[in-house]
Parts: sequence; structure tokens; C-alpha cells
Amino acid sequence: MVLVPTELSVDRHLAALAAALTAFVRYADRAGLDAGVPTCPGWTVRDLIAHQGMVHRWATSLLRGEKSSTDRRDPQAWERAGREAPDPVQWLRAGAVDLTRTLTQVPDDVAAPVFLNDAPAPRSFWARRQCHETTVHAVDAQSAALGRPPKAEEVDWIDAEIAVDGIDELLGGFLTRRRERLRTEEEATLVVAPDDAAYWWEVSIGPRPALTYRRTGEVDEGDWLLEGPALDLYLRLWNRGEPPQTPVGDWRELAAVTWA
Repeated sequence: MVLVPTELSVDRHLAALAAALTAFVRYADRAGLDAGVPTCPGWTVRDLIAHQGMVHRWATSLLRGEKSSTDRRDPQAWERAGREAPDPVQWLRAGAVDLTRTLTQVPDDVAAPVFLNDAPAPRSFWARRQCHETTVHAVDAQSAALGRPPKAEEVDWIDAEIAVDGIDELLGGFLTRRRERLRTEEEATLVVAPDDAAYWWEVSIGPRPALTYRRTGEVDEGDWLLEGPALDLYLRLWNRGEPPQTPVGDWRELAAVTWA
């Protein structure tokens, strides 16, 4: 089972996080706080900001070793604060700045929890996780401004390198966990092969947790094959574009990543 840590540096992830935050703010301002978010049914932009700002503050608290609500680690309180903030966008920015400062300052061997199967060391893990958390939710903000999910060519602030890394995190980190719903009674193989990446992924699915292998060389078609530009696949696999058609069920249900 080839589950390897990210090949990108903390600085690279932080740069992408900054680009995502810029896009998030731009599209949130354009949409307005009360606009609906097509890619997050039932949410408004205000809800989206409150959630994202909460996650930034939660990650910061873990990196700092804060263990309870008395040490500021209280996700529900942070989310309420985001919804009630006089300027929610500025509140979002403040949390992102604090997170970035913390990731810049903590040592490489900082002790902090991680929760994915392919997790690198905690500092690298949280830079990567918050990079993609912010990137995906910035796409949500863009969908609110557009009134529909954006097309890949409209998301010009995400480059192929980040998209490939985000596919890797989803397939190798999230979908292989015991809690995930990507299960089938019969064995099946998903192949994800971006045409602008140096490698591809084989995901073995059955009645047990999925197994993900990173491959190079000739692409195997598997039981179903997803091909195309990395950014298009990133959006589709993270349920921010047209969901993949699969022979084993609704991808939106099988591969949903939710806060818990």
C-alpha cells in the first residue's frame, strides 16, 4: 500500500493557502453574506465563513497544544463568533493570519495530533490540510458568487501542482480511513489519472476500507477510469464539480468529507 506523505513543502502549502484566502475573500465580498452556496446546500456565505474561520482556529489551537475550551479550543464558540462578527470577512482573515504565523513559527518536530492515513509530520500535515481546506471552501465562495459550481477553467487561482496534491490527500488520506463510506460488496478498482501529473492512483474498493496505491508508468483502466486535467479531477473528486460516474454508487455520498 503506497501511502506517502506530501511531496510539497510547508512554504508551498502556505503560499497556496494565501492564494485561496485571497480568492475566498474576493468571492465572498462579491456574493454577499446572505447568498446561498450552491456547492454546500443549505449554507449561506456567512455560514461558510464561520465554518472556515472555526477550522483555522481549531488547527491553530492543536498546533499550540491547547487542550480544552479553557485554553480557547472551542469549535462551537468559534463558529458562533464568526456568524456574529460585525465584519465576518475580517474575522476570517484574522484567523488565517494567526494560523499562518503559527505554522511559520512552530518547530518541524512540533507535537500535534493528525488524523489521516498518509499524514506527514504534524507541521507539514497541518499546512497541507489547511491549504486544501481553504482551497476547497474558496471554491464554495466562488460558487456563491456565480450562483453555480465553477468550471475548472474559471478556477485559475489553483495550479496543477496543488490540484495533484489535493487529489493525493483525498484518495490516500481520507478515503482509506475506517470511518469512510467508500465500500462495495464486490471488489472494484478506481483509477485516477491526471494527464498533467507524473503519476496516477489505483484505489481498490471492497467491503473493507479502500486501499490506495500511487503508480507511475502505463495507466491501468481498472473498473472505472477518471482522466483529464488535475484541476478538473480535483474539483470533481472533492464534490465541487460534476461528480464522477461510478458503477458502485453515488460518489457524492461515497466520498463526502464532513466535519466531525
